Parts: sequence; structure tokens; C-alpha cells
Amino acid sequence: MAHDVMVIGAGIVGISTAIHLLRRGQSVVLVDKNRPGLETSFGNAGIIQREGVRPHAFPRDLATLMQVGLQMSTAARYDPLALPRFAPALMRYWWESSPGHYAHVVKSYAPLIARSIEEHADLIAASGAEDLVVKKGWFLIFRSERALRDEAAKAKTDLELYDIHHRVVDGSEFAQIEPDLRETLAGAIHWTDPWTIRNPGALVGKYFDLFTSMGGEFLAGEAKGLEQDGDGWSASIEGKRYRARQAVITLGPWAPDVLDPLGYRLPLFVKRGYHMHYKPEDGATLNNWMIDAEVGYCLAPMDMGIRLTTGAEFAMRDAAPTPIQLGKAERVARALFPLGERLDPQPWKGARPCTPDMMPIIGPAPRHRGLWVGVGHAHHGFTLGPATGHLLAQAMTGEKPSIDIRPFAMERFGTV
Repeated sequence: MAHDVMVIGAGIVGISTAIHLLRRGQSVVLVDKNRPGLETSFGNAGIIQREGVRPHAFPRDLATLMQVGLQMSTAARYDPLALPRFAPALMRYWWESSPGHYAHVVKSYAPLIARSIEEHADLIAASGAEDLVVKKGWFLIFRSERALRDEAAKAKTDLELYDIHHRVVDGSEFAQIEPDLRETLAGAIHWTDPWTIRNPGALVGKYFDLFTSMGGEFLAGEAKGLEQDGDGWSASIEGKRYRARQAVITLGPWAPDVLDPLGYRLPLFVKRGYHMHYKPEDGATLNNWMIDAEVGYCLAPMDMGIRLTTGAEFAMRDAAPTPIQLGKAERVARALFPLGERLDPQPWKGARPCTPDMMPIIGPAPRHRGLWVGVGHAHHGFTLGPATGHLLAQAMTGEKPSIDIRPFAMERFGTV
């Protein structure tokens, strides 16, 4: 075998997996048709969401469903022509979001998200990326007192159950924290545990540099025709065949391109998202990351400018961009904060890989020896990349994973 492991997909999950495999003495080749970290790992809000024990559930209240259904929501929109393709996964998403099922999801998900900060901290220190990190949490802002009270009650429960820390900040205090806001808010939940990153793409680049400095090999090209080859795996990359003892698929929304031909029809779907950077007007300063809870967008002070990221667009992965949400969010955000000119020539578009039960797939493929998968992280791919990579490397090399990964097994979907 030319390598012990072939990692297909060089986003944050793939790079993290490759690093942890190298640490365990494995020879690793990392494969991607694009520059590492350029896709979904690049265009996120830059928050390591330690508080995110509750993944994004399908809305079940009539008011929200009506808003989304009538395309009035800023947080979520859909392409009507894509709905027939999405329907089976969305129906299961709705089912898994019922109170009983969702409670089980949260219980399984919490131990994974609990590892997010410590796993990033490990790779940040090893890659020398401390200058990209801000360790003062982020703010979930509210326009109504009732919504703030409801979220504060949930936050109190999460503190008691999952040791997630927060402060409730009233409107007057928040106006002092962010004095350049144009509107007065009801207040905010200050999640104090998470870290934020001033340039997510640069952080993934630092992790990739760490991988290469450890002796990892990178191949630029699309891995085609992945198949079992004797006692290992082989794939064609730029016309040349490469072999490895094991293969791991960390391709995010592109995973079906490799897994479908092997007979794994996973119920993956995408939530697309957009971002744009802005120059602040008149010397205004945004001091903190904040998510507008009742509208559905994030403002983040990044190296490239103030980044506005959108909510979820349910559309086909490769369909043409439709940055309608960005326009809606931008209008609301400009009323809240003095955003100036756009700094990017066009909005960035990415695709979040999602599963109907809101949890990633981490572990072995059940019908093929030596084939592993780490995909489906939805809104938390950036947060969970290092944790997933560590768990995969442990399992692939015969170690007992740091947490039980059985809840994330592919077999739970019953389609494999």
C-alpha cells in the first residue's frame, strides 16, 4: 500500500482526521479537487459553538411554518422546484424534531459538542493559530422581552444539564457593550464558553499547514472510482491510481458522489447559506459576534470586514445562487448597525450537509471493510471538525473513542 489512509475531502473534518491519523503513526494522503478549506469550512460565522447542544430542529409552531411556507422568513427559504427531491428527508426531519425524538437527539449530541473547544484548542496550539482566536463568547440578541425570557429559561436548563455558561444582558447593558447600534434591543443571551475566529478560512489553512509539516501528502484532484482493491482501497486522481489500506469520506455535501456508487443511499440534504463582508460606516465598530435570533442572520467582526451570514436555504446543492435571504438580512442588519459598502464582488455561497436527525455520521461503513465516513454536520461542521477527526482516528486505529460514537452510526437510517 502506498499509504495507510486516503482521506477524501479537505475541509476542516478531513484535515482534522488526517492530523490525528498522522499522530498515530499512519501515513496519510489527503485528496480534494479544491484548495483545502475553500468550501463549507470557509464561509461560516466563525463560532466554535460549545453552547450548541440543541441542533436546529424543524419548526413545529404554525406561525413559523406559515412564514417559511409563504417565503416571508429571513431565517429560512426554499426552492419550490427542489421540494420533491427534498420531501422524504424533510418529512423525517420533521418527525425527528418532535419533542420525544428531539430529546433523544440532544442527549446523544451533547457529549460530542462538549468536546468542541478542547479539540480546537489542541489544534490551535499545535498550528500556532492563537492570533485568530477571540475568547469572549458571543451574543444571541432579542427584540422582544418575551423571546428573551423564553431563551433565558432554556439557557438556565442547559447550564444545569450540560454545564454551559451564559449571562442574561438587558437592553441598556447591551447598548453599552455595542454603542454603535442604531436600534434599542430587549437584550441578549451572552454565551460565554464559545470561542470565535476572526478568519475561519485562515484557521483551516493553519490546520492544513500543520498536516503538511507532519509529513502528510496532499493531492489536488477529484477522487474518482473509489473501490475496494484487494485488502485496501483505490481511487483515480488526475488519471493516476492511488491505493491505501483504509479510506475515509469527509466530503460534506459531496459525499453522495462517492458513496452512492458503493450502494450507500444516505438521506443527506443541504441547507445552503451565503455571506458578504461590509465596511462599517463613519468609523463604527462592532465589538462582538451576534446572531439576531428573531430574524435569522449573524454579524461577525472579521479580518475581512464585518461578515453577514444568512440562515438556511433549502435548494439543490449545485443550483445557481439565489441570494434573496442575503438581501433581506442586509436590510434588517443595516437598520441595526451602520453597515457601509459591500467588500466582496459577489456573495459567497456554501452548502451545509444535513441529516434528518440533525446528527452527523461518524464511523465505519457497514458493508465495506476499511471504509469510514465523517459527514452530515449541518450548522456545526466548523465547530465539530476537530472532535470528529479525533474520534474517527481513534476508531480507525483500534483505540476506544473518547465518547460513544454508536449514536452517529450510518446504520441508524436503515438504508444501508
